[in-house]
Amino acid sequence: MTTSKDRSLGEWAVLGLVAENQTHGFALGRAFAPNGVIGTIWTIPRPLVYRALASLEAAGLVREVGSVPGERGPERRLVEATPEGRVALDHWLAEPVAHVRDARSELLVKLLLIERAGRDPRGLLEAQAARLDPVLDGLRRKLAEAEGFDATLSRWRLSSAEALASFLAELIEAPEDDTRPGGAPRRGGSG
Repeated sequence: MTTSKDRSLGEWAVLGLVAENQTHGFALGRAFAPNGVIGTIWTIPRPLVYRALASLEAAGLVREVGSVPGERGPERRLVEATPEGRVALDHWLAEPVAHVRDARSELLVKLLLIERAGRDPRGLLEAQAARLDPVLDGLRRKLAEAEGFDATLSRWRLSSAEALASFLAELIEAPEDDTRPGGAPRRGGSG
């Protein structure tokens, strides 16, 4: 069984998009460009997208299923997620991130992929909040004992963790048909 530690965030994000529909590396590269669907959260250069695809294919998580003509270049290899890839992705999507600093990239990528799949993010959000509770307690204790720059750093870390806790609480408390702040309607499917 593939674990989250076996793959980079780029590989998981690529697998998440491949699991939506058959696709090719060029389309995935566009998704990770700064204005792409994932790139608005987290960008990776096109060569790393292709490297992630090769790694996922070698691990048996994606497979080639044919080709399509390129717009102005060579044919593009179509890939899709294997059943093993889908199971691994489901496990990764349900796993809370390890550190507060990972929320800006990994957690947001997971939430985006969950939304694009038309799934309810509450399980991940609640697991993330539960993982954060002891971190908040520890940071509060550390701040109470800190002096000098250690106090400044502790205050920064605590403020960051509290902001994440507030963000998670907002999403958890949102009505089921509105899991995004601001009341924007939830989009279903891979649209």
